Amino acid sequence: MGSIVLGDNRYGKAEIRLLRVVRGAEAHDIRDLTVSVALAGDFDRVHLEGDNSAVLPTDSQKNAVYAIAAEAPPGAIEDLGLRLARHFLAASPAARRATVRVDEHAWTRLDAHAFHAGAGGERRQTCVVAEADAAWVSAGLADLLVLKTAGSEFRGFARDRHTTLEETGDRILATAVTARWRYADAERGDWTAAFEQARQAMLDTFARRYSRSLQQTLYEMGRAVLEALPGVAEIRLGLPNRHHFPMGSADVLHIDDRPYGLIEGTVRREGAPPGPPLDW
Repeated sequence: MGSIVLGDNRYGKAEIRLLRVVRGAEAHDIRDLTVSVALAGDFDRVHLEGDNSAVLPTDSQKNAVYAIAAEAPPGAIEDLGLRLARHFLAASPAARRATVRVDEHAWTRLDAHAFHAGAGGERRQTCVVAEADAAWVSAGLADLLVLKTAGSEFRGFARDRHTTLEETGDRILATAVTARWRYADAERGDWTAAFEQARQAMLDTFARRYSRSLQQTLYEMGRAVLEALPGVAEIRLGLPNRHHFPMGSADVLHIDDRPYGLIEGTVRREGAPPGPPLDW
């Protein structure tokens, strides 16, 4: 048997919840965020010897997130992620890589000082990875609920002795989209406009493109984002199939949420520079 060694490792503070209020003269704005931090680097001694001298406590990381969020309005979550990642590289000399993930939870304005939560729990997301001489910015969304009642089929599939599924040329297609894409340039600056353009490209494609399978729909949605945004290097999508089964009538259906088919895939721009994986 070979010797036992320490493998890849990282540590940090996960799911720091914060609400940032921006108090304008006429109205208030709110930003509901969940921030997670992970540091990787020269932390072998803490694992192997119990030497904590290189470890910036996760409680300090939490405090820094709140302090930096208080210094100025967060701006786009990608900008906040870059500020935090670069801060943690400077604050922890043993860290060679800082990864910061930010989820933004949607609220809709009711009046100047009142809001309600967005339907479906959709979240805008970013993941920033920073090193001493490089940074990568990924963006995305989760739980974007979409459904269409026509323009979808599933037939001609492989069969084995356990296959009972019937072919259909007309089915309900529903999913909760998770999408994450990586920008080729970490300093583009127009993050919100790019996010909205990517989201709209996926929605338009889902609505308008005929679907022969959820796999085909995944590819077309990914391709639409790359065509709309030349600065995106690659996009990874996860599409759980929210099954709807007719209950004696084509217009009355049973919603079956478990188990479900899960379709995942990446669409890349050929020749794009590599970056951290999009499985965050």
